[in-house]
Amino acid sequence: MQIEEEAVIKMDQSRSSKIFLAVFFLIIIFSLGLSYWRIVVMRNYNVLASVDCDPYEERCFVHVCDPDPNVDGECTGDLEEDTWYTKNLNRKAYNIPECSPEEEECKALECEAGEENCFYELCGEANVPEGDTCNDPEQYAKDNPAEEEAECEEGDEECEAGEEEAECEEGDEECAASEDDAECEEGDSECLAEENKGEKESEAACDKETGAVCPVSAEEE
Repeated sequence: MQIEEEAVIKMDQSRSSKIFLAVFFLIIIFSLGLSYWRIVVMRNYNVLASVDCDPYEERCFVHVCDPDPNVDGECTGDLEEDTWYTKNLNRKAYNIPECSPEEEECKALECEAGEENCFYELCGEANVPEGDTCNDPEQYAKDNPAEEEAECEEGDEECEAGEEEAECEEGDEECAASEDDAECEEGDSECLAEENKGEKESEAACDKETGAVCPVSAEEE
């Protein structure tokens, strides 16, 4: 009888262990599935990123490039270029568009107007990392007065072209005249046709008003 009782007890213990293990594994599988659904499917998690900060208006994290390969690595050697002003962006992943932040139209690292659960974290004594500092916007503005008109960098063709195509101010007759006298680009048939049409009209007007022969342009000679 004792042997039979011991066998029954062992069977009960074995059955209890199997039930416990089955429940344990079911809980793990359920937790993994829930996490997969929340993170991968719904993208319901926070993204923390460092973005550009305006030192004239905001208290930014100031970080100077460290040439140590374990920190920043390569630095330019120019203190101005090697000094970075950043702030932290905290945004929900499901609100971030699927585009490259390097694209101009991409707003992946920006909070939209009225967007919930999206905010910027500026520099303060409590959150400044070791080795970094916080800037004072007022002091920065005094030390680095903003230039009224930034000059084009050497070799920046787009900037130089923009300056050349700047509109004339109202009443600036010389500028307006220079625009009128601008030569047509090579191969611009529409512009050349307009020029020829204008020349013929001016010659016809000259003949009617004065009865004299209009001067011949250098091109016709």
